[in-house]
Amino acid sequence: MKKFFIALVSLGLILQAHGQENRLAKNPTIPSTITLTKEVLKDKIMGGWAGQTIGVTFGGPTEFRFNGTMIQNYQPIAWYDGYIKHTMENNPGLYDDIYMDLTFVDIFEKKGLDAPIEDFANAYATAGYMLWHANQAGRYNILHGIPAPQSGHWMNNPHADCIDYQIESDFAGLMSPGMPNVASTISDKIGHIMNYGDGWYGGVYMGAMYTLAFTSDNIEFIVNEGLKTIPSQSRFYKVIRDVIDWHKKYPSDWKQTWFEIERKYTEDIGCPDGVFVPFNIDATVNAAYVVLGLLYGNADFTKTMEITTRAGQDSDCNPSSAGGILGTMLGYKNIPAYWKMGLKEAEPLDFKYTTISLNDVYNLGLKHALLNIERHGGKIQQNNVIIPVEQPKPVRFEQSFEGHFPIEKRPVRKSLADEFSFDFEGIGFVIRGRVDEKISDYVGKAELYIDGKLIETAELPASFTTRRHELFWKYQLTNQKHTIRIKLLNPHASSKIQIEDIIIYSDKKG
Repeated sequence: MKKFFIALVSLGLILQAHGQENRLAKNPTIPSTITLTKEVLKDKIMGGWAGQTIGVTFGGPTEFRFNGTMIQNYQPIAWYDGYIKHTMENNPGLYDDIYMDLTFVDIFEKKGLDAPIEDFANAYATAGYMLWHANQAGRYNILHGIPAPQSGHWMNNPHADCIDYQIESDFAGLMSPGMPNVASTISDKIGHIMNYGDGWYGGVYMGAMYTLAFTSDNIEFIVNEGLKTIPSQSRFYKVIRDVIDWHKKYPSDWKQTWFEIERKYTEDIGCPDGVFVPFNIDATVNAAYVVLGLLYGNADFTKTMEITTRAGQDSDCNPSSAGGILGTMLGYKNIPAYWKMGLKEAEPLDFKYTTISLNDVYNLGLKHALLNIERHGGKIQQNNVIIPVEQPKPVRFEQSFEGHFPIEKRPVRKSLADEFSFDFEGIGFVIRGRVDEKISDYVGKAELYIDGKLIETAELPASFTTRRHELFWKYQLTNQKHTIRIKLLNPHASSKIQIEDIIIYSDKKG
């Protein structure tokens, strides 16, 4: 029988069993250079990839089952020897944040550091894996002639502020040790394939924290310095800045800071699945939970995993990000044995939909990091790697859904047999719905008319991997009464197009 462990109800007991020395230094600063042996560099890269995998596996069963509420301490979360391998083999879709990373790693390996954006976009758009939210909307755009970076822009992608690039930006930081601005440049190219604004900033910030985790053992320093890559006028910056300040105000009470996050920042306006409901996959709130775990975890892997997961919402991807950053800082060898139970037997397995395993990406990660370090002025001297460390600089400011406020969610729940029309007063709308997969190769074709004018003829695939996430949407209309009409051009008796509901936007809060 395999030995089975349940994550202990009391954090105190776990921390006694797996406690780590507080590694924080006083008054840290960013050095001009750091020198790491290749062994240490690889160990940190391995720690980043392993930490991600551990975190997403641990949080997997809780993902979006606790929305707007924390997971209480008495709620057990499973962890046992062999769990990682079992999950990789039986629930491969859980690892979307890793197989997306690996898609981009693979392009760097095949096409080099200067691979054009089209190669990254086309590789993930044509891959066989399942996607959701900004990733799926970006995929649809690319497959239908809207190239990157327009594929991630909020006018073309209602999920532009969702978490997607935030959860798959790890590679950018791991291949840019000590170089946050280099990671930001990589994220500028790849992150805009599927995201914009706060959704993009999430990936920039996570990537920056990874890069700084190579330079410092002070998690507070990493969190604060990484934030310097984000424009201070952005909502994303303000959210994270508040979490840092709340941590100072309530240094021993992570739940109080969690309540402050809920009170001030959980009102989603963009993601159509998160408007008017507790569900929140916005990058800002979920990044706040990552920072919550990192700060209150205080460099302890177990406490970081527990807090980041128990904060709720995207509670597999958030501990994955936190685990990857902390794993990079600690190094693979210093991740507690408790969390590496069964990892060795999972490391040779290719992640589904890829030809890359953890063992593979450990080596590829080191290879790409060394190439990137040399390209940006670093030196490799026998077994030592001299890295020029960058002072973080803010990326450009951009904001999604500016001046748009959801004022109504109108239920429809009708099949589109021929035509459907409705009136509304406001500046934008999103029509949520789906195409039944009874005939997987069916592709509906429908026209969108606004105030009598043909705006768009869209394909609506039944296939889950190529689907259009929303049926139709339009923003930045004149604030007046509008008439919307959808006309289905090729109805099919066995594959119905279901209209679920309509979200209406105004230029003023309701």
